[in-house]
Amino acid sequence: MSTPQQPANPAPAPQPASNSKRKAMMALLVVVILIAAIAYGLYYFLVARFHESTDDAYVNGNVVQITPQVTGTVIAVKADDTQTVNAGDPLVVLDPADSRVALQQAEANLAQTVRQVRGLFADDNQYSAQVDVRKADLSRAQDDLKRRMQVAQTGAVSQEEISHARDAVRSAQAALDAAQQQLASNRALTANTTIANHPNVQAAAAKVRDAYLNNARNTLPAPVTGYVAKRSVQVGQRVSPGTPLMAIVPLNQLWIDANFKEVQLNHMRIGQPVTLTADVYGSSVVYHGKVIGFSAGTGSAFSLLPAQNATGNWIKVVQRLPVRIALDPKELEQHPLRIGLSMQVDVDVKDENGGQLGNASNTVYETNVFQKYGDDADAEIARIIAENAGQNGGVQKSAANAASKQM
Repeated sequence: MSTPQQPANPAPAPQPASNSKRKAMMALLVVVILIAAIAYGLYYFLVARFHESTDDAYVNGNVVQITPQVTGTVIAVKADDTQTVNAGDPLVVLDPADSRVALQQAEANLAQTVRQVRGLFADDNQYSAQVDVRKADLSRAQDDLKRRMQVAQTGAVSQEEISHARDAVRSAQAALDAAQQQLASNRALTANTTIANHPNVQAAAAKVRDAYLNNARNTLPAPVTGYVAKRSVQVGQRVSPGTPLMAIVPLNQLWIDANFKEVQLNHMRIGQPVTLTADVYGSSVVYHGKVIGFSAGTGSAFSLLPAQNATGNWIKVVQRLPVRIALDPKELEQHPLRIGLSMQVDVDVKDENGGQLGNASNTVYETNVFQKYGDDADAEIARIIAENAGQNGGVQKSAANAASKQM
């Protein structure tokens, strides 16, 4: 029986469809990875390498301490935590009884001193008149002696009368010298001055100014406009100079302290633009600011217990340097921040024309709420002097100079 003859070259078996799909997916994945790598490379070289970011950033600002300048007992507290106060508003009032008595004594002493100095200027005129009288007496005595000397040869006048006439001249001359000395002595107390700027008056005025300031300082005003925080003062409390009573935080003068790693600072410069977001508002609110300065040292360098790395078990830790960032005041007004809030910071470091140190602008913080005390004290001193100097108090200097020309 013959067997069937098999073909010499059998046809290959068909490949499964899953293998072709797998190859297509792998090829697609490689293409996607390549596209992503190229896209990230372009993004890094065009955008990402010009940005440094950190979330180790916090809102900071001024905390203005309210402390008394004089010792006293608190009789009123006119502000509390979370309340808004304006510059110049009274915050704490101390008992002014003792300082008011001291002020009244100083004012009375000033008034008395002005009247005494006024008397010195009046004495100038009196002594000047006495000099004129003594000059007239001397002239009369000299004329009498001259007449007696002319008739002495005729024997009509005795030598005794001539001797008395010479004594009268010497007496009149001595009286004139004494009057001129009195005038010079009194003029030494009034020359080149007026009642208002006389040294005695100025000394008494200084005591009034000191007493007035001590009395005015019983009311503690708000140095700046802001929010009250950390109030610790209570009514009836006895306070002394330097005791912290409360704090005022001006929320319109805030900045951001962003702590960047030391490896991020190579291209960072003053003046570079910054975008920021706050956790309290989320990413929907974006703040804009700029770098205004770098700290002179890292945070660890200024810590209470600085790190001591001169040991055998030293481990390197990447340090962070605080960078100060100013905010746009208009954006800050629209979306207020509070001290201590967390921020996300992104700095555009593309423009490196600025500097890191030495180019930061100086910031000046000042208040003029205390200047009113000095102005009011000067006005009170001027009033007391004017009331006690008399109508001619402002022209005493010219009168003294005119009298000096008569000597």
